[in-house]
Amino acid sequence: MNLEYPSKENLKLLLHELADHLGVVNRKIMDPDDYDIDKYDDLKLMYDMITQKTNLSAAEKQAFIEELRSVRKS
Repeated sequence: MNLEYPSKENLKLLLHELADHLGVVNRKIMDPDDYDIDKYDDLKLMYDMITQKTNLSAAEKQAFIEELRSVRKS
């Protein structure tokens, strides 16, 4: 699967992987319907950053979760 191109399937996969890496317990906040496909590039950038790191500190995880809030639909 090529994640370079925005699609609903890719958005769903990105959010699922982000939730796994960030240890998100409440998966409802990662519902693809709550994210605008126009923000796909922002989400992909976060995904790339997170998947390149082997360990994230609690502060880093919280910062990424805050960033996810900023790209969610209002």
